[in-house]
Parts: sequence; structure tokens; C-alpha cells
Amino acid sequence: MNARQHTEVAVIGAGIVGLAHALAAAKRGLRVTVFERHTQAVGASIRNFGMIWPVGQPAGRLYERAMRSRSLWAEIAPQAGFALDQCSSLHLAYRPDEMAVLEEFIATADSVNPAMRLLTPTEVAAKSAAAITDGLLGALWSPTEMTVDPREAIAKIPDFLTTAYNVQFHFGQVVTAIAYPELVVGGDRWTADQIFVCSGADFETLYPHVFAATNITKVKLQMMRTAPQSGGWRLGPSLCAGLTLTHYAAFAHCASLPTLKTRIETETPHFPKWGIHVMMSQNASGELVIGDSHEYGWNPDPFDRVEVNCYVLDYLKTFAQVPSFAIAETWHGVYAKCPGQTELIHQPEAGVTIVNALSGAGMTLSFGLAEAVVEQTVPSHDLLKI
Repeated sequence: MNARQHTEVAVIGAGIVGLAHALAAAKRGLRVTVFERHTQAVGASIRNFGMIWPVGQPAGRLYERAMRSRSLWAEIAPQAGFALDQCSSLHLAYRPDEMAVLEEFIATADSVNPAMRLLTPTEVAAKSAAAITDGLLGALWSPTEMTVDPREAIAKIPDFLTTAYNVQFHFGQVVTAIAYPELVVGGDRWTADQIFVCSGADFETLYPHVFAATNITKVKLQMMRTAPQSGGWRLGPSLCAGLTLTHYAAFAHCASLPTLKTRIETETPHFPKWGIHVMMSQNASGELVIGDSHEYGWNPDPFDRVEVNCYVLDYLKTFAQVPSFAIAETWHGVYAKCPGQTELIHQPEAGVTIVNALSGAGMTLSFGLAEAVVEQTVPSHDLLKI
């Protein structure tokens, strides 16, 4: 092995969770080194809608964390040079049970985000050329949602962190062992004052007994992307409909929600069977990103199901109209989830913190979560600002 090298903070994984922890530590004046097993991030961090989605988080700590993350996305984007669309969102309701959930939700939402409001079909039409207003009863509009192209953002944030904070990145370098304060990285030995394991794959291999002892499950989601829409057509607010009300924790407190869930399970059992809820966003290139499904298990099926994508597209076409739904790409992503938990924070040994299982909300929560984790575990040098 080569001579031992030292860093104050070692971050394992250059997905959104790892990048967020690198930023939080670097802003505290610390020397940060990031190790990523691939030559570029290829996991769940680039296989998603690119939505920063505070409206889906319940009131309290998670919503505040989402809004803090939102602020950091808005600050970072122009400096890192990636597109960010402060597009807002619309939850469309076509059935009385869907509208009942929205009405109940908005009745308690003033304390969370007073800018959210219910719109009439006419008001929806003024905000969105894509939303189908025939049969529409109303919609929830929220101004806080934003969209990036995750492929672009996750690729550009490392250069920003290097330039702005002298964070060092080692791509294509696998961490094969940790015995605090030492790390073995390929043929190199490192030491670090604090180590953050922010990659699910590395968590699984570096601490297999800890991983096996958790209640983590993996979640596979199927997604699709269109070619850029013609003529510079823009979607406007990201769109979703009644199925999404059954998915996000923000709506879980609504007493009207079980009626909606029962109707969906009775009329369209394939939706809960495959964990389908349907959303659509658009990136700066004009591509529409469409999904998704949720299949749970430690070993997700590597083969995608055509019928699941058909279910998603068929439902999408009941509430959205666009110039072209022709699909250019399909893919799936896999993320980790701990049932009953919003994230997994674990210290398997002194000086080592595992951060994992953000339950598919990494783009929305990672920056805010990282600030909290780093503040609790890492002493501050001179605190820096973006």
C-alpha cells in the first residue's frame, strides 16, 4: 500500500446524500475528501424525477428540512451552472374523494405554507396548458416545488464543491475497509477525523452485519422519459393526481384518505399492487419525466415490467395532455427504505456515521438532513457561506 494520507472528513458516495454531507462539512471550514466507487454517480440520485418536493413532507421537522434543502438548491444551482426550474406543483382532483382529501389538507395547511391554495378548474387552466380540465373538480397548487435534471446536477455539483470549497473527489475508488480512523481505498491508506458512509452499496459491503440487522428494504421504481417536446413547449407546474395523495406522508393525517384508498384498491387493484402513483416533471431540455412504481424487497427484479409502464402512461393520460407522449427512454432505480423511519442514521463505531434510507426523498431532504447530521457530529472550524 501507499503511504497513509489524511483528511478531516471522509465522505463515501458521491450521490446526493454524499454531496450534501460534503457541502455541509466544507461550509464548516473542514477539509473534505469524497470517495466514489464509480467513475460517476450512476445510482438512484440520477434515476429520479429531479423534483425538490416539499409539499409531500408532513408539517414539522421534515417540512422544515425540505424547505432548507430547497434554499440550498436555489443557492447552489447558479454557481454550479445547472438549470433549476422553480416550477411549482399541481395535485389534480377528478373524483369527490380526491377533492375531499385536498379540502381537508388545505384546511390545516396555512400554518405550513400559507401560499398553498385550492384552485378552480378555470384557475388551473391559467397555470397549466397540460392539465385536463374536463371533469376536473379542483386542484391543490403549491409554489415551493422545483425541478432539476438530476443527471446534470449530480454531475456538476462536484466541480462546484472543488472550486468553492476545495473538496477533493476520488472517483472510481472503492473503499474496501474501515477501522476508524483508517480507511482502505484501493491500494491507498487514509485516515480521517470523521467518516460518513453515504452510499447504500458501500454500507452493505463495509458493514454487512449492521446492514443485515436493520429493517431496511430496497425499493425498485420504473420510470420513463420523452424526447424534448416540440416548439419549446413547457409543462409549467409539475403534475400529479389522486394516486399521489395516497403516497406522500403530508396527506396521511387526513381522515378522508382511507375512503380514497379503498376506492382505488377496489376499482384499480393493480395500482396498490405495484405501488404506482403517477407524476410528471420536465427538465430544461424539454424532456418529460414520467413515473413511477414501487416494488419492495432485498433483491429487486432486474427486469422491468411493460405492463407497469402502461399502467402509468394510461393513468397519466387521464389528467395530462402534451404535444407528444412518445417515450425515448425507460429505466429503473433502486433506493433504500426503513419502514416507519424517515432515514437511517447509525454509528457502527466512534467517528463513523452511516446515513442511508431516505425513502426516495433524497433530492428533497438531503441538504437539510446533512446540515443537521454534520452539526451534531463534526466540530466547526470557521463556518463558511455559499
